[in-house]
Amino acid sequence: MANIEIEPGAAHESVLVTTESFGEMTSSLEEIKCSSSSVSSHLEECNNDNNIIEQFEDTVSFVGDNNTDGEEAQELQKEWLGKEKHVFVLSFAGKPIYSRYGNEDKLAWLFGVMQTLVSFVQSNDDCIQSIHAGDTHFVFLIRKPLILVAVSKTQESYHQLTAQLNYVFNQITSTLTLTRLNKIYEQRQNYDLRRLLSGVERLIDHLLDFFEREPSFSLGAVQCLPLSPSVRDTISSSIVGSCSKIKNLVFAILLANNKLITLVRMKKYCLHPADLHLIFNLVQASESLKNSESWTPLCLPKFDSSGFLYGHVSYLAEDCQACLLLLTVERDVFFTLSDAKQHVVEKLRRANCLEAINESLNSSEVKCASAGFPEIRHYLYKCKSTAQFHQPSLSPLYAESKVHLINIYKRVHYRLHGPARPLKLVFERNSEEALLAWDTKGFELYVVFEPLIDTSFAINSVGRLLNWIKKREDKLFHLNAPTF
Repeated sequence: MANIEIEPGAAHESVLVTTESFGEMTSSLEEIKCSSSSVSSHLEECNNDNNIIEQFEDTVSFVGDNNTDGEEAQELQKEWLGKEKHVFVLSFAGKPIYSRYGNEDKLAWLFGVMQTLVSFVQSNDDCIQSIHAGDTHFVFLIRKPLILVAVSKTQESYHQLTAQLNYVFNQITSTLTLTRLNKIYEQRQNYDLRRLLSGVERLIDHLLDFFEREPSFSLGAVQCLPLSPSVRDTISSSIVGSCSKIKNLVFAILLANNKLITLVRMKKYCLHPADLHLIFNLVQASESLKNSESWTPLCLPKFDSSGFLYGHVSYLAEDCQACLLLLTVERDVFFTLSDAKQHVVEKLRRANCLEAINESLNSSEVKCASAGFPEIRHYLYKCKSTAQFHQPSLSPLYAESKVHLINIYKRVHYRLHGPARPLKLVFERNSEEALLAWDTKGFELYVVFEPLIDTSFAINSVGRLLNWIKKREDKLFHLNAPTF
């Protein structure tokens, strides 16, 4: 571990399960059925499956059902094929479950072809992983009893696309639990899972959009709402004081604007960033939660994929749009948790914490230029010991093209963590920007500079930036690990 004095955001105990990289986090997900000892099956390298490959390429060359023709079919085809990335979910029997774009019923034939590809390779005691055809990548993830497929023309790597499919699988699992999902298909292999996933499509859609806009997924970390340590500690102690006597309350999570304010937990238990991402997605995608208190069963796959936690979910107040989730294993304590929430709000209001939260929400993050780094356009800093990261406000250059910036980070993140040749330090430049990425034992840092910056000046800027973050670490990071 790097010296804690020069490692901003470090803590001896974290509220989150720490991960070194998203790639490692993905590889640790439960019950991946493809054994790492099996041969890696890239179909374009096989010699005896050309007919199946040609069939698959032909099927993705058009869209719509076979009864649609003329101008309408051409418009559907153009719109559907114009999407850079498609995601499909189907059962092992080939039954459609989810398509990011288009109607699953009209695409049933396509799901059948994907299922045939999986079965064909499995018949040779192997596991399909990907097909590469020109600039299009077909990535398969076998997570029994489901098959997930990404068809992408983006520059994302196989591992990054697989990570997204894992999140989609976990989003489905969070609704049903893995135990129930397996039981359903043990009893009826042809079951139409869409009957149980009504409304979940919206969460999956939002999750995939989220993945393209937020760096937290690639980093395997969460961002905290900047608050003074005294305010954050007061919030945590208010939750502890109001909830510590409630039996079997496992987690209390306060968040706002996709940022963590505090996480209070039962002793010996922690949350994985991947589970917290699903919680963020649920809150961000559900406007209805703002209108009333909700009681929501929620499976957190990394915490326990076999059962539900029950969540009391509500916003603090009309004048403070922070959302509080109280997660328990008890099914019938809604009113107990509702009373506890009211006590929390009363304590926070008396301590002026609601105003502090609002002030932080309403004030944008410090821009690089105003912090004394005009040569830096943007950066991501992740502390590994706490699985938390910090980033500044977007510069005007990236305000309208955040996806472009995220793609820059994804590309260099893969260069650092690529399984074939991982790197510790990357510095590159082109006509648009210069980029430095640094992976150490204690942190990861990604910095986008002006394109003409001198290499030595860039290195000097990194040192000054780390010192700047270090001086503000108690405000930018959740450094304590409060428990009930």
